[in-house]
Amino acid sequence: MSSTNVASLEAEKFSYDNKIVSKFAHATVIWGVVGMLVGLLAALQLVWPSLNLTSWLTFGRIRPLHTNAVIFAFVGNGIFTGVYYSLQRLLKTRMWSDKLSNINFWGWQIIILSAVLTLPLGYTTSKEYAELEWPIDIAITLLWVVFGWNMFATILKRRVKHLYVAIWFYIATFVTVAVLHIVNSFEFPIHFMKSYSWYAGVQDALVQWWYGHNAVAFFLTTPYLGLMYYFVPKTANRPVYSYRLSIIHFWALIFIYIWAGPHHLLYNALPDWAQSLGVVFSIMLIAPSWGGMLNGLLTLRGAWDKVRDNVILKFMVVAITCYGMATFEGPMLSLKSVNVISHFTDWTIAHVHVGGLGWNGMLTFGMLYYIIPKIYKRELYSKKLANTHFWIATLGILLYAIPMYWAGFTQGLMWQDFNPDGTLVNKDFLDTVTNLRPFFAMRSVGGLLFIVGAVLMGYNLLKTARAGSLIANEDCEAVNGNIAVGKVKGEYWHKVVERKPVRMLILSLLVILIGGIVEIIPTFLISSNVPTISSVTPYTPLELEGRDIYIREGCNNCHSQMVRPLRFETARYGEYSKAGEFVYDHPFLWGSKRTGPDLHREGIGNKQNRPDSWHYLHMIDPASISPGSIMPTYEWMVEDDIDRSYTLKKVDAMRSMGVPYPEFTEEALNDSMDVQAVKIANNILTDVIGDDYTPEEVESLKNKEIIALIAYLQRLGSDIHKKVETEEVITEIEEN
Repeated sequence: MSSTNVASLEAEKFSYDNKIVSKFAHATVIWGVVGMLVGLLAALQLVWPSLNLTSWLTFGRIRPLHTNAVIFAFVGNGIFTGVYYSLQRLLKTRMWSDKLSNINFWGWQIIILSAVLTLPLGYTTSKEYAELEWPIDIAITLLWVVFGWNMFATILKRRVKHLYVAIWFYIATFVTVAVLHIVNSFEFPIHFMKSYSWYAGVQDALVQWWYGHNAVAFFLTTPYLGLMYYFVPKTANRPVYSYRLSIIHFWALIFIYIWAGPHHLLYNALPDWAQSLGVVFSIMLIAPSWGGMLNGLLTLRGAWDKVRDNVILKFMVVAITCYGMATFEGPMLSLKSVNVISHFTDWTIAHVHVGGLGWNGMLTFGMLYYIIPKIYKRELYSKKLANTHFWIATLGILLYAIPMYWAGFTQGLMWQDFNPDGTLVNKDFLDTVTNLRPFFAMRSVGGLLFIVGAVLMGYNLLKTARAGSLIANEDCEAVNGNIAVGKVKGEYWHKVVERKPVRMLILSLLVILIGGIVEIIPTFLISSNVPTISSVTPYTPLELEGRDIYIREGCNNCHSQMVRPLRFETARYGEYSKAGEFVYDHPFLWGSKRTGPDLHREGIGNKQNRPDSWHYLHMIDPASISPGSIMPTYEWMVEDDIDRSYTLKKVDAMRSMGVPYPEFTEEALNDSMDVQAVKIANNILTDVIGDDYTPEEVESLKNKEIIALIAYLQRLGSDIHKKVETEEVITEIEEN
């Protein structure tokens, strides 16, 4: 169609829905402050363990609440705020359905509230960034479909021909998050708030970190890159630096990112080929990531004077800079020579928060400062207050990250320090914990400053909104230029793709599926990837209940169960972990952070070889047994009885997933649990009070949760020890 014909078309009148934008913006601020406050409490608990006030406020339970609140409540609502605002304006149309927009809003808030209610009560799958139980997972799936349906229907009724680069990232976000969430959430329900991961051991670990890394990629990165491509040019009143660079950035990023998940599993039981793929593609990520960062920063070429005077641009420049730092550091951390120092340490925590506070936080703040005055038709209440917020937040990031980097280096190097005679310098894990508490305290100050800045912003935006009036339906008019035509002579090839949103969605889906299929499918189909060990047997029913208590309390948030084949690890913990040891672990519990020592060789017959009574006293009062410990106390486990009402269903579920349990009757199952529980109770009572205990005391103690947990802890890593012991006996017999 010629420009003359387009010009002759009559402009169509319509309105933008600002009400939904305002709702999500308010939720972003509120949940942001709440999520950060929970994080501050968790940080302070590592300095003063007495702040673990109740069973539902222990570090292990609220740490996943913090991550979920910040990722899905703060950043999630931030994504919806930015997408609902920018999408309408980029497409020159109102959202396809106000009803779907509101279902998206209220449904998302209900999901967040469900997380607030369930995680502190111990209802968790234990899988990082995916801890919510199966009914909530289903709700998330439905709400994500509602969001995608509304977004895509809006794209199809647009009044512009080409899709702007921000919309490419929105489409890729929608399709990839859907795939990640569904694949990782295959679970076997036991009851309304309990399930087991369908995958086990190595396979579960690979799927989880394929999801976990790409949740960062496609929930915390790609939608925010779309927001960057919209809000930075709008604020600076400048075009994007390079259209062609944005094309390379987009396609290269979504193709390469999906392969990088295995770099979270280096030096462990994952097959070497999968680890190597993760490293190679992680290094390749530097190119598209920095391409996007430079495209954002160079958009401000010739406009740096505006940055000095415009507080919104200040937030965005710091955000993009932090994105560049984090996306350079991430590939560096995937190098095995670096990872051997960083993994399981607070270096990873520093890295994550440079991205979370710097990239997501600062870009969200800048976006909110841009949007609220626009939709309320009012100048920002106080630019001075906004500038104060900027400097407080920037200082907060520095005071958070620098101590955590220092702590991470300290941990990594102390763990590896050997004496000249070949013994560990810091043999006791608590040596590192004692050294780190000052850094944890400094980190808390940085986090507090960041929260103060967020509260100042909330006040500033509230005063702005109250001084103005929400333009709920913002009138606009535009010529409908969405004319379906083929390739125009001399037109850049990518323009054809940009006109076809369905094609864009399908291509994005195909691009992100390649990496997942290549990495995940062979791990499931090639049996040699997970060699079996004949001596490894399923957990007993009592141990299975103890494992569920361990998961409920979030113990894997502080303790790993993966001894790597490294000299300093085997010297401290014992035999390194084998893939075949985890074949019955639904879910896997390898962990990602060692605030406490690794527990995979904690069981009887291993290096630690602690008696049942040690674990009993340690759970009641950790500091009295391990001076300097920052672990919470778990007195309620001595008071609360084991809930056996679902044990048989749990065993049956495990059998359905391939775990070779025999057919138990309920009576046989309880007898099995009693025999093991009585033995542990006798051991504890003998050591704690001597031989003068009564049968009634044994009967009472054997039913307590702490007995089941001890049974599980004493089982950890013991199968492989028995195998080694058996092989030694056989060798001795043959020699004689």
